[in-house]
Amino acid sequence: MSKKGKKEWFIADGYMSDTTKGEYVSHEAVCVLNMSGKKANIDLTIYFEDEEPLRGLHAVCKNDRTNHIRLDKIVNDQGRKIPRNKPYAIHVKSDVPVVVQCSRLDVSQPEYSLMTTIAY
Repeated sequence: MSKKGKKEWFIADGYMSDTTKGEYVSHEAVCVLNMSGKKANIDLTIYFEDEEPLRGLHAVCKNDRTNHIRLDKIVNDQGRKIPRNKPYAIHVKSDVPVVVQCSRLDVSQPEYSLMTTIAY
């Protein structure tokens, strides 16, 4: 089996507005594709400009599946969520190689915007 993906990824630009319009909620997602042949156990660490990192965020992505980890919904081991209206960066670590992409839906302006980028 060929290696597809990496075990470690970085997303330098994270930000979730607190804006909600009807059924649309501003949010980000860490999108994972796992074709490793095994289940992927994923750990996220969130870094801020002015405080210690937020650790203890965990997710799973089954083999031959995707997992769009909604960052507005994930909670760490102590019940903390990623804060809104605050810039952050993301470190994604997996125990098997995966591919990671980040997507952001921003509904804070009259014209909604969707941004997506492959992680580094």
